[in-house]
Amino acid sequence: MMSTEPWELTATALLDGYRSGTISPIEVLSSVQARLDAVNPAINAIVAQYPNAARAQAAASGARWQSGEPLSVLDGIPITIKDNLWAAGLPATWGSKLYAGFVPATDEAPVRRLRAAGAVFVGKTNVPEFTLQGHASNLVFGTTRNPHAPQMTPGGSTGGGAAAVAVGIGPIAIGTDGGGSLRRPAAHCGLYAFKPSIGQVARHGGFPQILADFEVVGPVGRSVEDIAAVISILRGYDALDPSSLSALAPAQPFPARARIAYLPKMGSAPVDPLIAEASDAFAAQLEEAGHYVETIETPYDADRVASAWSTIAAAGLNWHLNALGTREGAGTNALTLDAQGASRTAADYAGAMAVSLAARSDAGELFSRFDLLLCPSIAALAWPAEDAFPTEIDGQPVGPRGHAVFTGWMNVTGVPAINIPVAMTSDRGGIGMQLVAAVGQDTALLEFVRNLPAVRAFSPAGLSRRFDEHG
Repeated sequence: MMSTEPWELTATALLDGYRSGTISPIEVLSSVQARLDAVNPAINAIVAQYPNAARAQAAASGARWQSGEPLSVLDGIPITIKDNLWAAGLPATWGSKLYAGFVPATDEAPVRRLRAAGAVFVGKTNVPEFTLQGHASNLVFGTTRNPHAPQMTPGGSTGGGAAAVAVGIGPIAIGTDGGGSLRRPAAHCGLYAFKPSIGQVARHGGFPQILADFEVVGPVGRSVEDIAAVISILRGYDALDPSSLSALAPAQPFPARARIAYLPKMGSAPVDPLIAEASDAFAAQLEEAGHYVETIETPYDADRVASAWSTIAAAGLNWHLNALGTREGAGTNALTLDAQGASRTAADYAGAMAVSLAARSDAGELFSRFDLLLCPSIAALAWPAEDAFPTEIDGQPVGPRGHAVFTGWMNVTGVPAINIPVAMTSDRGGIGMQLVAAVGQDTALLEFVRNLPAVRAFSPAGLSRRFDEHG
């Protein structure tokens, strides 16, 4: 197993090594930290770490493995945590100068589960301010770069986490997804990412939820097995989050010949030709594997859903900044969104929530006719790292979320979705596809994807070698 360096291994492979005793959590952590020291200056994925505490976690894990009493399938696995999640003893700035120097004394609910499972916390990963943009840059820590295309963005808002996994700084990154913030960075970095259904992963004890219940916690990784292992730890009932009751409902397996709705375009919104080509090829592979694939038009009012998402995001940020009582040091993008939120009325917000409830009913109807929805995760290839968004796709001008047209509906409706890496370009990062299921079908979706021949060819996803000594 050890013909490669420990930092190159997936969490599943590391677990095999721990079980057999051929490698220890301390050795793995040392390898990952050496990799971090070597490559992070070039990509700026990790913005805070506490190596002594991580070493203590790894040592304790090693003792448990030696005694044959590991805590879980994540015991001793090095992970990174997004900078908008609270982990006791690590800074949580949310990418904003307004929280510079803030270090929470407690873990929020998902992080607490990971700590109890014995995961080793390598550090925090970079985000855009208030995690409301699709790149990874802020005034506190600067810009994160895509390891596969260093002049380009890894996407966002879990851009730092995706970049870390893609370059070998831990096999797992824990992030959030409020409008595609796990799936799109994973696509740009050639990785897997899973956005759970609402309620599968309890949320409380951290920053305020400014995106209503749209934002969920999930993993980025290099294999479906790794993703499933993390979800097995994160999901479950928590009395402090009533929505987590949904985690108790069993998922129903999909049939051997699944009914798949294929959505290659979102109305008239442009899609990069390379993405369109890769999407059609993946859809064809699913059909060749025996599944029923039907190309469909957009099954919902995309403009109405996008407007509702934007209203809730803008109003939520405005509410939070009003509660803080200051905007001193906030960046231009955040202030622009804040101003938009200030112009929204209570009626606007209520209307947006009504749209989201109607969209959830529409999603239920769609999944009564199809088992799964297939669509691209991104409409644009990665763009220059310093830019917040691409202004043009396939020769057509687009706005701030033109690149993100395929992902927000899943957050508004609360359904689970997984990004699958399907192609890699030479200079613009990766291309990913989403498979989406009905609410609560999380574990069934992961099992379905794990068994797809078209997916096994990309699992584990490749690491970036651009920064290796002989890469």
